Amino acid sequence: MNDKTEKFENLLIQLKEAYHRFEEVMQKEKDAFIRDSAIQRFEFTFELVWKTLKAYLQEKGAQDLFFPRDVLKSAYQAKVIEDDPQWFKMLETRNLTSHLYKESMAEQAYSSFNSYLPLIKQLIDKLN
Repeated sequence: MNDKTEKFENLLIQLKEAYHRFEEVMQKEKDAFIRDSAIQRFEFTFELVWKTLKAYLQEKGAQDLFFPRDVLKSAYQAKVIEDDPQWFKMLETRNLTSHLYKESMAEQAYSSFNSYLPLIKQLIDKLN
């Protein structure tokens, strides 16, 4: 097994774990604590989504992937993910949650999480 394959496989394991923890918190009754926990778990999960995709694409020979947006575009081109605007909405949500905290933003982010879970699950299934 080469270094790129090993990196990808390790990231995929971490992504699966993060996804399950994100999914788990989304099944709880929402209050401020659960909402904030979900935001944190979303952030971890999304970081692993784009880093796992990057490792996968690099294993297949892709280069010059430095930013999440570049990785998502390359993943579309490689048909690893569907050309779904939800992926870019997910990136925008991640950017919001990591740079700014307001109650309204937290509520807006939380309300979109259930639409992101199936996309992440489809990606994990495809990468398996």
